[in-house]
Amino acid sequence: MKQIVVISGKGGTGKTIVTASFAALAENKVLCDCDVDAADLHLLLHPEIKETHLFTGGKKAVINNELCSGCGECIKVCRFDAIKEIKNDNQGNTSSFFVIDPISCEGCSVCSYVCPLEAISMEETISGEWYISETKYGPMVHARLGIAEENSGKLVSLTREMAKRVAEEKKKDFVIIDGPPGIGCPVIAAISGVDLALVVTEPTLSGIHDLKRVNSVARHFGVKSACVINKYDINYENSVKIEDWCRREGIPVIGKIPFEPEITESIVNGIPAVEYSENCATKETKKIWKTIEEYFK
Repeated sequence: MKQIVVISGKGGTGKTIVTASFAALAENKVLCDCDVDAADLHLLLHPEIKETHLFTGGKKAVINNELCSGCGECIKVCRFDAIKEIKNDNQGNTSSFFVIDPISCEGCSVCSYVCPLEAISMEETISGEWYISETKYGPMVHARLGIAEENSGKLVSLTREMAKRVAEEKKKDFVIIDGPPGIGCPVIAAISGVDLALVVTEPTLSGIHDLKRVNSVARHFGVKSACVINKYDINYENSVKIEDWCRREGIPVIGKIPFEPEITESIVNGIPAVEYSENCATKETKKIWKTIEEYFK
């Protein structure tokens, strides 16, 4: 069983469109969406959720006001201004109590250490959900991180682990992963230990810049990478620059997908591009997948 992650270094290069096409082309695979902060592979594959699981990504501070003396030591040490004093004026009798804003709380637990009465505890919070689904193209594991929640890298690792387990149980040949954009923790969690990182780039200055950055991350973790230039014909000069750089770095360019308006139509209709129509872009995408299959034979 081989794991292939499709990454980009930046958003908007067509990474998910390529991944969805691979989902339609590959015969024996599990699909995995690791872009947990802004998942969108489901918009093209329309999964039917079979299992829903909660994700606990960290802990938040909680104050027990029955134990709290109101000394304010917790407010002094909170770097995130997450603790507020609420004053109560009841018929001339002024009292106060403390509350913690769960959105502002980063879970550092310093407040719980300094509290002299141990009135603050750290409790696990639900940070998101992950799912095991079925699509017309095969099993799919995907997830959704909650708004303003942390630990996306942890959720990416969990999603990949579950996808690998499903692939092993069902004896699949591939796990095809739609990776997150950028080069941060979620990307590191998505590419670590995979058999191939396919970088989808575009012939723009930002595309070239982020191609170099994400390839350096893959190289650092010993992951083999290959490159696909999407919409290569919108700027031939930059496409040549990408090919020259990849040649110097020993990174194979396994495909150059031309700009095709029908690709946008396929997205609007929620259909993988290779199923929506036959054009130069989809023909090139099919060749790219055949090249990947040959690579693993």
